[in-house]
Amino acid sequence: MRVTADRQVCVGAGLCALTAPEVFDQDDEGVVTVLAAEPGDEDRAAAREAGTLCPSGALRVVE
Repeated sequence: MRVTADRQVCVGAGLCALTAPEVFDQDDEGVVTVLAAEPGDEDRAAAREAGTLCPSGALRVVE
């Protein structure tokens, strides 16, 4: 699995960081930051869910 985020599209909702805190965070301006571009097995389900929940479509999760 590979996770990327388009920081230009991010609206700072924070659902990614709340859903998958080991994979995503937010900077001081609330914009997404990817902590783990290749999440471990234990974080993959949360990363998928975060990608689905993102209201702006800024996250991309590729298996």
